[in-house]
Amino acid sequence: MSATTANFSPSQVSSQQISQSSLWLRNRKWDLLFITLSVIVVPLPYLIYLVLVQFNVDEDLARNAVNGFVAVAIGGPHMMSTFLRTGLDENFKKRYPMLIRSSILIPIVVISLAYLNLTLLLTLFFFWAATHVLHQVTYIVELYNRKEHKFVRQGSAITRIARLIDYAVILTCLFPIAALKISQGQFEIGVNDLTRVIPDVFQQTWFFVVMSGIFGAALIAYIIKTVQEIRGGYVNWPKTVFILCTVAVAFTMPALPNLDTAFQGLNTWHSFQYLAITFYILKIKQQYGNLDQSAPLVARFSKGKDSRGLYMFSAMLLGGSAILFTVVYIMTGIVRPGLNPNQHFDIAYYTSILAFLWIHYYHDHFLFTDFEVLDAAYAKDSA
Repeated sequence: MSATTANFSPSQVSSQQISQSSLWLRNRKWDLLFITLSVIVVPLPYLIYLVLVQFNVDEDLARNAVNGFVAVAIGGPHMMSTFLRTGLDENFKKRYPMLIRSSILIPIVVISLAYLNLTLLLTLFFFWAATHVLHQVTYIVELYNRKEHKFVRQGSAITRIARLIDYAVILTCLFPIAALKISQGQFEIGVNDLTRVIPDVFQQTWFFVVMSGIFGAALIAYIIKTVQEIRGGYVNWPKTVFILCTVAVAFTMPALPNLDTAFQGLNTWHSFQYLAITFYILKIKQQYGNLDQSAPLVARFSKGKDSRGLYMFSAMLLGGSAILFTVVYIMTGIVRPGLNPNQHFDIAYYTSILAFLWIHYYHDHFLFTDFEVLDAAYAKDSA
């Protein structure tokens, strides 16, 4: 099957027309440090958990310690940084007024489920979190596609089938092993068995077979497409390496026995990428746009060459989660005295985190369709 027959290759493009250095989102050093090679952080939370257990720290205590550290150090700031582009930006609020108003419903749902059915809350969280992480991956891939198509080799098409293959392998890579665990009735997050609320119809072998078949077909198509791109001399290496790293990590992560801590590794990498892209976009808006007018408080923390001010501001916003955690922890002790200590902690922890995290997911479904700021920056750079 030739590249032309498969319709994977862009038309009227030769390998000499493409400089791989121009395909990076910002530059080679920044992309590798913050987007791709930051994959090395993925095993760290699990390794720390194993070390703590090896030193006879209680498994649940070790798990919660790792969760808390990741939440404070990077997961929390990444979650709160969303509001620098949404709730604290007047232009965004004017553009999506109903999005901002409807966000108040999310904490109500989270708090209610935390008390009524924590397992259901965590089940919804896991699958929305997985979808969100993979949505971010497709967003980054699309950033690479748009820069290549609009600014590196203008007029050539990144074909629809090539895009669909990329998205297919990304959106299915996380689920085969997860489906295997669900089919075996062994899908647990911390002390919570999620199979209690997953319908029995999915706890069958067919679910694993179907999900594996879909991923396998997508992976074969992706390998064929990539080989043809390499042979044709038009492969986008920054995007390709990023996809391969993502698929390898997301496919193997659910195989680990402690999914709670295992997912924190993927969350750390995801958060690292998200902070980098968010702060880059804010810096561009400050340089080329009207950040001082639309988000003056954010602009105040964006001063300087680096993004330490924006990180500190995002971390400061975690005070809201800390207050909510304290309130819920005290209320839980009053409403449900004698509750298992781990469950007591989990109710307060997941409420304080998920109330804001789900708003973050909700807003990002809109932000991940916004390419205007980076397009404008690339246009100015190429002018």
